[in-house]
Amino acid sequence: MRFGILGETKAWHGDGGEVPLGGPARRALLALLLVRSGETVSSDRLVDEIDPARVLSAHSLQSQVSRLRTALGTGAVIERAGAGYRIVVDPDDVDASRFERLAGAGRAALADGDAARALPLLRGALELWRGPALAGLPESETARATAARLEELRLGVLEDRIEAGLRLGEHAVAVPELRELVGRHPLRERLAGLLMRALFAAGGQAEALVVFEQVRRHLAEELGADPSAELTALHRELLSADPAPAPAAPPAQLTSFVGRADEVTEVAGLLRVARLVTLTGPGGVGKTRLAAEVADAEGAADEVCFVELAPLRDGAGLPQALLGALGLRENGLQMDGGAKTPVDRLVAALSDRVLLLVLDNCEHVVDEIARLAARLLSSCPRLRVLATSREPLGIIGEHLFPVRPLDADAAVRLFTERAAAVRRGFTADPGLVRRICAALDDLPLAIELAAARSRTLDVEDLAGRLDDLLGVAARGNRTVDERHRTLRSVVAWSWDLLSGPEQRAARRFTVFAGGATAESALRVCGADGETLESLVDKSLLEFAGGRYRMLETIRAYGAELLDAAGERASVRRAHARRLLELVRTADPHLRRAEQLEWLPAVAAEHGDLMAALRWAVEEPDVATALELFASAVNYLWIRGASGSAASQAAALLAAVGEAVPEGLGEEYAACALLAGAAPTPDDAGQRMWRRHRTAAATALAAAWSGGRPGRYPAVLLLWMMRNAMGPDAEDAFALLSSQRDGAEPWARAAAHYVSGFGRLGEGDPAGAEHAFGEALRVFRSLGDRWGTALALDSLAGAAGARGDRARAVALTDEALVLTELLGALEDSADLLVNRGDHLAGDDAAAARADYARAAALARRAGSSTYLAAALRGLGDIALDEGGPAEAERLYAQALERIDPHWVKSLGTRLRTLIGLGRVAGALGRDAEARQRYREAAAAAEGMGAPAAEVLRILGLSEEVAHAVLSA
Repeated sequence: MRFGILGETKAWHGDGGEVPLGGPARRALLALLLVRSGETVSSDRLVDEIDPARVLSAHSLQSQVSRLRTALGTGAVIERAGAGYRIVVDPDDVDASRFERLAGAGRAALADGDAARALPLLRGALELWRGPALAGLPESETARATAARLEELRLGVLEDRIEAGLRLGEHAVAVPELRELVGRHPLRERLAGLLMRALFAAGGQAEALVVFEQVRRHLAEELGADPSAELTALHRELLSADPAPAPAAPPAQLTSFVGRADEVTEVAGLLRVARLVTLTGPGGVGKTRLAAEVADAEGAADEVCFVELAPLRDGAGLPQALLGALGLRENGLQMDGGAKTPVDRLVAALSDRVLLLVLDNCEHVVDEIARLAARLLSSCPRLRVLATSREPLGIIGEHLFPVRPLDADAAVRLFTERAAAVRRGFTADPGLVRRICAALDDLPLAIELAAARSRTLDVEDLAGRLDDLLGVAARGNRTVDERHRTLRSVVAWSWDLLSGPEQRAARRFTVFAGGATAESALRVCGADGETLESLVDKSLLEFAGGRYRMLETIRAYGAELLDAAGERASVRRAHARRLLELVRTADPHLRRAEQLEWLPAVAAEHGDLMAALRWAVEEPDVATALELFASAVNYLWIRGASGSAASQAAALLAAVGEAVPEGLGEEYAACALLAGAAPTPDDAGQRMWRRHRTAAATALAAAWSGGRPGRYPAVLLLWMMRNAMGPDAEDAFALLSSQRDGAEPWARAAAHYVSGFGRLGEGDPAGAEHAFGEALRVFRSLGDRWGTALALDSLAGAAGARGDRARAVALTDEALVLTELLGALEDSADLLVNRGDHLAGDDAAAARADYARAAALARRAGSSTYLAAALRGLGDIALDEGGPAEAERLYAQALERIDPHWVKSLGTRLRTLIGLGRVAGALGRDAEARQRYREAAAAAEGMGAPAAEVLRILGLSEEVAHAVLSA
């Protein structure tokens, strides 16, 4: 049972139901016994206190006691003791006793400086009051004395509770309550002092001085006394103190916020479930602006304090910086609860305060911030922290939110808006702006700095200077701090925070053009895994998909430092040797079942492969360059990327000449092959190919002579295909055919493959299909999907030549599945053209779709050979549908793109010449038609078989074949 005297006297059962006590006399009896719980109260005193007129007799008192016992039941014991009565209850069951216990505990916690613990105790004590103490006993001397004591204690507890709240930053909410209390108790100096402190903390210094004057006047007029020494000292502090600042607000923004609305929502949502969120990312990515926007959005609901840490030279002044930002001073006006250190004062001020604390630019004091944030978050349960840093704080409970560069559209919009702000009527080609933004890694700061230069430079000029990324963004806003004025200063700020080993690893990493695996980075940079992880943490590197990457803006800065350190040559050499090791290891796997795993692995290194080739050619390191070309040739051909290496291969041939380096004959031939992959006949690579192919052929033959296999079997097949129409065609064919019974299985499959074409030329289609089938069997046994696709395509051609178009299409479909798995764009384009040829006679719409798709793939691959084939197919469809002019245009475009030396171009050239002949005939230009047919007949004869047989193999109609042969 519980009892209450802090208000009307009442009793309650354990379930909360009120006990019916009866009339006033019985309530007064219970109240007088509870006031002296556990003590004997004489019957005479009880009668005097309950009924001063002495109408109540001793017998009547005994009757009231009996009825009270009945009402209370087993909830309390009222004992007869001598000449009086006493009630036996647990003191904590009486609200007055519980109030005094809670009040004492709260006051002790406040004295210990623990306002966060004191506040709920003091509030709990005050919440026990339901009205004036011992109400209903106005005539009782005991009740009046006890009520006066309790009311004074209540007012003291109220003062303690307000002081605890002020220590926890509840200044604004305390002011109205304190004004009302000071009005009711004008001579109570502690209340006046609390009001003065609250007003000062809320920015009302002048109002606080007015309160002092009012109290002084009341004391003088009513008591003839002066204010206490404590209140007078507080007044002096008010007179000498600067106005208390409010917590620092997020910086007001002068420009629009572009492209990150979703991130604001996401971070705000994260802060609702996490008390520490750190925005990480490289300098200039927009962490501060994002934090300011989040703080602005959150400020509508909660108090926000924005602390800019960049001006700090070290972490020693960190607590003082936070105190200053929070508007807290180290003087008597602050309710610090006796805190001894700045950190203690922060804990005292924030322990029960609802606040979002934004800590901006933590990276240079990250260790100190981590310790302080951990302390504050563990001690201040209502505090949330949003940090920005180029590396995580690394404490328990931290949620990381990586801030990424802008997406493409947002980057272009940001550049355009900022450029329009400095150049009236600004307009620019969005594609050109996109190129500028992409070169600047889509970093908002870099984009803004570059856009600012459009005041004096056209966008075209800016785009032309992208090889100097740091120069493009070299001028900035004079009003921002130095580290954000230029892109160089942004990167330098991060760089200078690195240790010596970290700086060494970072500058060496700049030789990687497309990122690196952990093993490659460790080898080339001469670093350990911990150093690389630290660079990721500090936003100098990114790690995703098993690869480390560096933003181009950081890479440009680090490359300058690599030069300054005199390390460029040695690191580039280490890089090239590492790439050689990678492609050399991958090469045999690209001809086996595991090629699907190895192709993406090598493709991921494509940019670095090209960079290594450039360095090796320019150095020149001839052996490394030749080995790189040879080890990469299979990958480059499968992926349709051989043209990307043509210019470097041509440059190396020009430097080496026709003297084949000792022991590098196959590598020399591979280099010549790649030089010949240049897109146009007039290209330097084609000229180098024609000049050096004899020397290369000799070297290649030597490498595969005497029954011993060479190192690069793919070069043998590609060499034959490249020389199909040259003076060395017969020798190339013989060299590869000699491997039909050789020890190298892939070369053996390739030999069967090419021998099938020889059988076709001899008029033996059955023998050809057998050879193609044998090639298919061996390629499949090896697991080589590329070789399998080549063999399937040849079998499809043979099926088509004998009129089995359904089988031809089915075989081509099977081959297409394989090339698409491999990402072999050129081969997929070739197969689509071939399937279109098989379909053209029966389904012109499907054929047109295949030709169009082939053209798109060829353009993606940069392959003029297969684009020419697709254009030829589209020309055939146009001519068959009655459009000779459109057909002639397509045929002419095809003829311009044909590589006369590549075996796959032979059929395309023949078909294109026949198409032009048909166009001329349809337009009545008979002489021109006969000339085109004569050229076609010569092309057919040059394919190593009788012209009639070639025309049959190609599946041309008897009418067309007759026209060609007649010419």
